Amino acid sequence: MTDAVSLGVLSRYIHRDHIDDVLVATGKLEKRTRSLPAHVVVYFVIAMAIFGRDGYEEVLRKLVNGLRFLRNWDSRWKVPTTGAISQARIRLGAEPMKELFERLAHPVARPGTLGAWLRGRRLMAIDGVQIDMPATPENIEEFSNPEDATQRPYPQLRSVGLGECGTHAIVAATLGSIYTGEREYAEQLTTAVTDDMLIMADRGFYSFDLYKHYMATGAALVWRVPSTLTLPVLQTLPDGSYHSEITSTKTRRAGYSIPLTAVDDPRTATQLPIRVVEYTITNNHQQPSSEQPSNEQSDTFRLITTILDPDDAHATEIAFAYHQRWEYEIGLKEIETQLLEPGNGLRSKKPQLVHQEFWGLLLAHHAIRALITDAADTADIDQDRISFLRTLNIIRRQVMNQTAFPPRNPRQHPQRNP
Repeated sequence: MTDAVSLGVLSRYIHRDHIDDVLVATGKLEKRTRSLPAHVVVYFVIAMAIFGRDGYEEVLRKLVNGLRFLRNWDSRWKVPTTGAISQARIRLGAEPMKELFERLAHPVARPGTLGAWLRGRRLMAIDGVQIDMPATPENIEEFSNPEDATQRPYPQLRSVGLGECGTHAIVAATLGSIYTGEREYAEQLTTAVTDDMLIMADRGFYSFDLYKHYMATGAALVWRVPSTLTLPVLQTLPDGSYHSEITSTKTRRAGYSIPLTAVDDPRTATQLPIRVVEYTITNNHQQPSSEQPSNEQSDTFRLITTILDPDDAHATEIAFAYHQRWEYEIGLKEIETQLLEPGNGLRSKKPQLVHQEFWGLLLAHHAIRALITDAADTADIDQDRISFLRTLNIIRRQVMNQTAFPPRNPRQHPQRNP
């Protein structure tokens, strides 16, 4: 009977074969039949994200809803208790969910996907998110700092992810305590970067060491940098940008330098050539009049990029591309406020299950964004015109209509001649 359990329309992105392969690879495929086999628990963990704050038993009921109309349903099967479901989650652990995400999470934008490219480069961004969890002794020990003077009401996890700006799809992520910095987590993501990407980052991520680690991937970079960073003007370019360089503070103090032209690996250089794009954005919150002063707010952006030739990307193109980075932030908000209810974080009470639930959350989000991308590309429209919440509601209805995914049981359903 449990072979019929699936994720409805999302099963095309998270197929049963993928799950079985991961269970074999991680040694979690059972040798005996259970009422909650491992592949069902994988679907259940992902469904926890789809059905929000529903209790364990209610989530499982929705997963099997409609299966009673199938002829192979065993009427003796009952929905397991919350305790039994928790034990099944513990048996599964976090490794299969993490492995499944790493195998399935990949960029989903196609060459014609609107808002996803700059001259053949895939627009990507790195950014972080913090999520609450229950304040159990185990979670506090794993994710909190006993010396934290702020006395946070709930422990939190921190994740830094690499995401596709045009589709909001997260393709790689790290997970740990908030007491580890975002830059350290971001460095772990370089293994997921390919040379056809353009990686963008906010000024909080900038450091010379992290920049050169990303530069070594071969990808193009557009990073915002703090206003306090000294950037000498070496050559002014026709589009208003200029050539400059960034240097390592440690080697500058030591009085020696290793230019990029002298080494094969950017990570061994102490100074790197860059191009700088500077511009100011002004927001008018109200129309000024003779009696009422203007309420203008302006923000100056300083971007550095590895794209040194203006003919390869004009300054205005780089500025426009950087602002697409905020599309990835919207993707993180979809996780925080629509898959997770506002003000509520994860529900797991043990660190192992926190990790497991988090990877299930990312799997659900990636599959939803892949579905939206397919729909937008088919209709030749921008994905921004497709509501994430409405898509989520469609998926919820599809998950509860399982009769479209019949199990294979030749002993009960012998094959008939047409």
